[in-house]
Amino acid sequence: MRILDQKKIQYEARFYDANITNGVDVASVLSEAKEDVYKTLVTVSNNGKFYVFVVPVYLELDLKKAAKVAGVKSIEMIKQKDLLPLTGYIHGGCSPIGMKKLFPTFIDSSAKEKGFIFVSAGKCGAQIKINPNDLIKIINARYELVAKGENDD
Repeated sequence: MRILDQKKIQYEARFYDANITNGVDVASVLSEAKEDVYKTLVTVSNNGKFYVFVVPVYLELDLKKAAKVAGVKSIEMIKQKDLLPLTGYIHGGCSPIGMKKLFPTFIDSSAKEKGFIFVSAGKCGAQIKINPNDLIKIINARYELVAKGENDD
C-alpha cells in the first residue's frame, strides 16, 4: 500500500480475519464475487528463472500455458519454504506489488475488462481493490490467458 501511495495509484484496502487463507473464502467474507479476487503465484522455470502469475482464486494456473507465455520449456510452482526469502512475502500474503525483485509478471486476461480486481496487500488478512490496468503499469506486467478455464480438461 505504501508503494501505491507513493505512486498516487488509487486503491481501496480491505481487511478480514488473517486465518482465512482460502481465496474463495476470502471473496465470501469480503462479499465480493470469486471472479474478482485474484491470487499471486510464484513459479520457477526449467532454466531457473522466476515468474509471477496472478489468476482468479477459484481457478488453477495452467502450467503449460504459463510456460508458453514465459517463453520457457516448463514451469512449476516454487516450494513454499522458498517464497519468503525470494519475495519477502509469506504464503497467503503474497502480493504482486513490492516483491524483493520485480519478476516477469502475467495477469490472467480475465482481469483485462474489469474495472477492479482484488489482490493481496502483502500480508494475510489484507486485500487491495485496484484497477487491473493500474496494476499492470506499476509492476510492468502483461495480460495473458494463463488460468485453467472452467471448461478446460
